[in-house]
Formats: sequence, C-alpha cells, structure tokens
Amino acid sequence: MNSTIHQILVHPFTWGLILGLIFAALAAYRIIRLKGEIKRYKRHLSDRLEIEADSVQKKGADLERLKKENENLRVKVASLNDFPDRRLERDLEIYARAEKRMVVGVPGFAGPWETAKHDALLEIQAEEAGQSLPKRVFARLFPTAREEKPALSDAPTPQS
Repeated sequence: MNSTIHQILVHPFTWGLILGLIFAALAAYRIIRLKGEIKRYKRHLSDRLEIEADSVQKKGADLERLKKENENLRVKVASLNDFPDRRLERDLEIYARAEKRMVVGVPGFAGPWETAKHDALLEIQAEEAGQSLPKRVFARLFPTAREEKPALSDAPTPQS
C-alpha cells in the first residue's frame, strides 16, 4: 500500500493534477475578489453620479434664480429711468462725464467734445444694460459733492 501511494505521488499526472488544482484555486480566488471589487466600484460610481446630478440640479436652479433676479433688476432700473427726474439726472451725468474727459484730455473743443459726450452716453447705456459697474451707485453711497461744498465756501474768492 505504501508503494502504491508512493507510485501515485511520483507519477507525472498526479503532479500535473495537483499543480492544475492549485492554479485553479488561485484563479477562482482572484475572480471572486475582482467581482467584489467591481461591485464596490459600481456602488461608488452610482453614488458619485447621484451626488453630481444633485449638484448640477442645484446649480441649474441657482442659475435660473439669478437670471430671474437679474431680469427683475433690469426691469426695475428701466422703470426708474422712465421718471422725468431720473432722465434729467441721467443727462446731467452724461454731460458731467463728458466734461471731465474734455478738461483732462483735450484743449480743443468741438470734435473732442462730441466724442466725449458720445462715449459717456455709451458708458451710461452699458451701465443700464448691466454690463459694467455703475458709478452712480458708488457716487450715491459715498457722496463727495456734499463734503466739497463747505470747503468751497471757506476758500478765498478770486475777487478779493
């Protein structure tokens, strides 16, 4: 019996069978581990897609809200500009900006004055369309004209 077991263990078929079973067991273990990893990756992917879908939906809702708010503000600005007083203030602002450009930039008057006045008008229109930061808001928040009035009254007059 001892010699029969020895002959079976020494036979090349037995060695091949043992090696084949070892490799098959390793392959089966690897396959089971990879299937578990694939399931984990699928769960991770579905979770991530849900999170990204939620964030995209929130961003879309915020974008729509901001678009509506922007349009409401644009309509409000347009309606405020329909008042006659606001129209006069707007024209005065255009002339003031044009005069500043003329005084600083050009000693001549006719052509440059019209160019500066047109540039100021375009600037005001861009502000009203919401394309640039309105300077009038800052002028109202930080009034410098009121602070300058007492300084002008204290200054000596050219006649004296």
